[in-house]
Amino acid sequence: QVQLVESGGGLVQAGGSLRLSCVASGGDFKMYDMGWFRQTPGKERELVAAIFWSGYDTHYADFAEGRFTVTRDNTKNTQYLQMNDLKPEDTAVYYCAAAWATGNLALALSKYQFWGQGTQVTVSS
Repeated sequence: QVQLVESGGGLVQAGGSLRLSCVASGGDFKMYDMGWFRQTPGKERELVAAIFWSGYDTHYADFAEGRFTVTRDNTKNTQYLQMNDLKPEDTAVYYCAAAWATGNLALALSKYQFWGQGTQVTVSS
């Protein structure tokens, strides 16, 4: 059983930056692909970015491409999401998630077995 704890959310002005962190415990971090998802009230949770267990492959949603960067440090059991040029429409609760590595990077929400509690990101205009 993997426990995930996010941090780094907050209030930022449009154009600003935030870095989210997610620390994992209770399992072998290298056995999991990791993802960041986000959700706003009344909308489905959506993938922001995902990173292969080794860190050698990543995937971004179209809205994140070029502005967000997902990384991980397997020595610290931590993944990160660097978010630059934030826009008001990026306002959401951001969730860290872990999926057992299968050899193909997990992209679908249903592939992720473990979830953090979420961290609020609010971007003011």
